[in-house]
Amino acid sequence: MSESGFRFIDLFAGIGGLRIAAESIGGRCVFTSEWDSYAQKIYEANFHDDRPVAGDIQQINASDIPQHDFLVAGFPCQPFSIAGVSKANALGRKHGFDHATQGTLFHDVARVIDCHRPAGFLLENVKNLIGHDKGRTFSTMKRVLEDELGYEIHHRVIEARHFLPQRRPRIVIVGFRESTSFDFDDLMLPEKDRITMSSILHPEDGTEAAEGHFTVNSLATVNEKYTLTDNLWKYLVKYKEKHSRAGNGFGFGLVGPDDIARTLSARYYKDGSEILISRGKGMTPRRLTPRECARLMGFPDDFIIPVSDMRAYKAFGNSVAVPVFEAVAAHLRPHLEGLLTVQQNAIAAE
Repeated sequence: MSESGFRFIDLFAGIGGLRIAAESIGGRCVFTSEWDSYAQKIYEANFHDDRPVAGDIQQINASDIPQHDFLVAGFPCQPFSIAGVSKANALGRKHGFDHATQGTLFHDVARVIDCHRPAGFLLENVKNLIGHDKGRTFSTMKRVLEDELGYEIHHRVIEARHFLPQRRPRIVIVGFRESTSFDFDDLMLPEKDRITMSSILHPEDGTEAAEGHFTVNSLATVNEKYTLTDNLWKYLVKYKEKHSRAGNGFGFGLVGPDDIARTLSARYYKDGSEILISRGKGMTPRRLTPRECARLMGFPDDFIIPVSDMRAYKAFGNSVAVPVFEAVAAHLRPHLEGLLTVQQNAIAAE
């Protein structure tokens, strides 16, 4: 690869978690697409490109996207039908994925890959993608990527708990244009649950500086605004008791410094009930601050949060667990470098 690093594009970019992973192995971002204006604001505050973030990828012609070596995308999962695929194949249509995936966001990933033929890509989605529609959704995606686009595909479900104090299993899909020796089984992960909530909570002892409205005073104590109201707490307790009597597991998740949290979701702004921080016996718990959410997702402490708490909660809940994808990127790096070296040598020989 050149000294300037390989070129990559960031689709369904959110707030840039996959970009951080690609940059960690020497990548240089040449195009970004994200439709949500608040995510765009966070992204542009943290990644200072000489171009704005492009909007909805569905409205962008693939040929207008710069040439690139690598593609990353955390595309949302949408159901799609496989009806008509056999007929299209029988008719010898070149781009069968147009029929199999039309109208889905995966289709936009496929058409960009088809247009630019990058050496590799890294995709992220929820764990349930594998079993969605009795496995047909994922089977269709694999067929498109392998049989129609001609890529070597590898996938693995990885838990964020190896790196962060959060239960967050996600499917990771890696693809290469040519055959490689890449193997997910060779990816060594740290032991689960070795990191607890103490690593992301505000210490509240003066060892960190107060930040904005998240923390206050010389001890950087968490702002009281994050403490639940008595009425909300009573409601959540009664709600959990009701479902416990019915044998259901619904209700809030209360954690302390030595615990592991549930999955942070985009709905966290509503009441914070999936991850409530204990403040001691007899005290009303509190929500995480947006800075703690950033830490829970693996973003650095200098990551700028220029939006309201509600928008920040949504953005971090929709993001990827950054250290997971940094580890995957490091694992795939030598294989990507090998493909790009062969490509460069072939071009030089012409």
